[in-house]
Amino acid sequence: MQRLPVADDIPAVFHLVAIAASAGGLSALVAVLTRLPRSFPLPIALVQHIDPNRVSIVPQILGRQTALLVKHAEHDEIMTPGVVYVAPPALHLQIGDDGHMALNGDDPVRFLRPCADRLFATAASVLGPIIGVVLTGTGSDGATGAQAIKRFGGLVIAQDEATSAFFGMPQAAIRRGAVDRILPLGDIGPTLELLAQIHS
Repeated sequence: MQRLPVADDIPAVFHLVAIAASAGGLSALVAVLTRLPRSFPLPIALVQHIDPNRVSIVPQILGRQTALLVKHAEHDEIMTPGVVYVAPPALHLQIGDDGHMALNGDDPVRFLRPCADRLFATAASVLGPIIGVVLTGTGSDGATGAQAIKRFGGLVIAQDEATSAFFGMPQAAIRRGAVDRILPLGDIGPTLELLAQIHS
């Protein structure tokens, strides 16, 4: 695993892990979340692009594979450490000014709803330093949001090309200069655990 510096480029405190995934994302999410302990000290919010016309069973699929509680996010809900909040189909998941989660049916962003850019940007602007993770997927969702995470003092991890089923989303974030770590899939979970333990 890539060695992590312990000082200058890592904030003193992180407040959230925000994850973006699309094509190939479910297996990637399982690989990341199964490496995190039940005692993980940060909440996790994630956007997985799925068909908006189908009932989502993403929380059930992920919940069977991880020690963490996985559930669909609810409007105005307060985030709890060690819980994974999944954006429901056809709704944007954002962080409101009060720090609570907010769901809305605003227009799709580049044909996407939920949109990871919305989650990343609102979380960073409200909470300050967060950890953003851009996993396998086509398109560029997450790249603009990754820039916002960097602007507000956070850290961004992208899945590497070799382990990505589709490298479009990680590559878009990398090309924006918004990524701090490019990691193989198997290293992302342990890296999150390390960062959360030291900086939460």
